[in-house]
Amino acid sequence: MLILAGQGNPGSRYAGNRHNVGFMAVDAIAHRWGFGPERSKFQSLVREGDIPTPRGAVRVLILKPQTFYNDSGQAVAQAMKFYKLTPKDVVLFYDEIDLAPGRFRMKAGGGAAGNNGVRSVTAHITADFRRARLGVGHPGHKDRVQGHVLSDFHKVDQAWLSALISAVAEAAPLLAAGEDERYQTEVMRLAPAEKSDPRQGEV
Repeated sequence: MLILAGQGNPGSRYAGNRHNVGFMAVDAIAHRWGFGPERSKFQSLVREGDIPTPRGAVRVLILKPQTFYNDSGQAVAQAMKFYKLTPKDVVLFYDEIDLAPGRFRMKAGGGAAGNNGVRSVTAHITADFRRARLGVGHPGHKDRVQGHVLSDFHKVDQAWLSALISAVAEAAPLLAAGEDERYQTEVMRLAPAEKSDPRQGEV
């Protein structure tokens, strides 16, 4: 089994926030591959289903922690322990301010880079999980980061955002097969985004 965990905050108030792009990504994967209905478990909203790979279908748990972004490690740890999985069986989807809008990067292990949600997951299951980093750009100054990630995407963002979320879902068989580098390449092929300075919004 594979756990695909999205980072986000619960409730309609936060649904359109940049901080919730992780929720958007895993919702799209569940929808694309016909997962079962959403239910409450592990302090989260979860859905289960199968994603096809050349070596057979992989069972996947979609996990959206309802503990709020900065405490999401509690929920991820509960699910991982219940299914007797390792951190390498966990992929965390989250917003990355150090990537330009629409860019996408996979990474395994490493530090939190100031992301409190990633720090929480690391504290609960170690740093050895896989990370799916969805670029949302940087507001230009560290004092503006919180307001940036806790505000909604603008209308002008919708084209690249929709393309990225769709690509993340469409290419999911590569992720389920453990081919993270190919998954990253395919997502960027399906939703090309210009490689630019993530701080381009600085004024």
